[in-house]
Amino acid sequence: MTMTTKIPVGVLGATGTVGQRFVQLLADHPWFEVTAVTGSERTVGRPYGEGVQWKIEGEPPADIGELIVQPTTTDLALEGKPPLVFSALPTELAREVEPQFAAAGFAVFTNASPFRLTPDVPLLIPEVNPDHLGLVETQRAKRGWPGFIVANANCSTTSAILPLKIWQDAFGLEAALMVTLQAISGAGYPGVASLDIMDNVIPHIGGEDGKLESEPKKLLGKFANGQVDWADIKLSAQANRVPVVDGHLASVSVKLGRSASAAEGIAALEEWQPDTVYRELPSGLARPLRYQPAPDRPQPRLDRDAGAGLAWTVGKVRPCDVLDLRFLALAHNTLRGAASGSILNAELAVVMDYIATF
Repeated sequence: MTMTTKIPVGVLGATGTVGQRFVQLLADHPWFEVTAVTGSERTVGRPYGEGVQWKIEGEPPADIGELIVQPTTTDLALEGKPPLVFSALPTELAREVEPQFAAAGFAVFTNASPFRLTPDVPLLIPEVNPDHLGLVETQRAKRGWPGFIVANANCSTTSAILPLKIWQDAFGLEAALMVTLQAISGAGYPGVASLDIMDNVIPHIGGEDGKLESEPKKLLGKFANGQVDWADIKLSAQANRVPVVDGHLASVSVKLGRSASAAEGIAALEEWQPDTVYRELPSGLARPLRYQPAPDRPQPRLDRDAGAGLAWTVGKVRPCDVLDLRFLALAHNTLRGAASGSILNAELAVVMDYIATF
């Protein structure tokens, strides 16, 4: 797909760590151009480059750094209203204002959690369930919005979901036990107190177990007749915070619909190809999933940046004496599981003509 002119976009909550990732990743995007940023009262009215406390590698992009930070309202002062915004807003603010943006005609691609399980909001990962974008029409019809909201999954859910999808399609999927080892960057900035996390593992992350036990059922559900019928699978999850900067690791055991050997499970992972529409996305990878046969992989430090932080790395597929098969999967939580995931969602919406229709 060739883009003759770039689509103007806004970043809501651009001064936070996920917002900074959006800004960084969109700076040279072939389809999107950041023309508006919003932030807190402390930064409103100041150039973005002066007001942001940049916490990721590099420096704020020079052209975006000159944009004046605006309040998070639908009255963004722009040369033409952008057709879409990326939301890195905190939960409660997202719950309040994202519907306002959709009602005002914006396509909202959100990293926030409030609407992930809302029946008419797509919970989207292009490699997993691109057809769920069809919920946009249901959402518009139900709410009378010219715009819409599309949510990406929780970063811990994202780390485990693609192998589950592949095995669901190949063998059927009945149940899964998931234990996650989650990086401290998932807690946002400043994250977890150093005296709590150093030399320690914290076996509690508020709300994460529930997200891991609910979001996969929607992601793995079937879209038909304008709705998603959740997958009928049983899930049990335990989330842990570990002293790793980036990269969520999931240890998963699964009960399949039919028995399969470890070799068959590995073959399914290695032979899998994403939907053909995915190949049109400029950020899409030739190999979104990489199987690592080494017995000590995946590891966050070695594998989280695979595919510019967009790839899943899977390893240690073995028989499970309690269920059927088990595996380890790793994904970069602030890229694949956050900003980069939302950008892929927006690219998919462009390819499937949901941006051009309003």
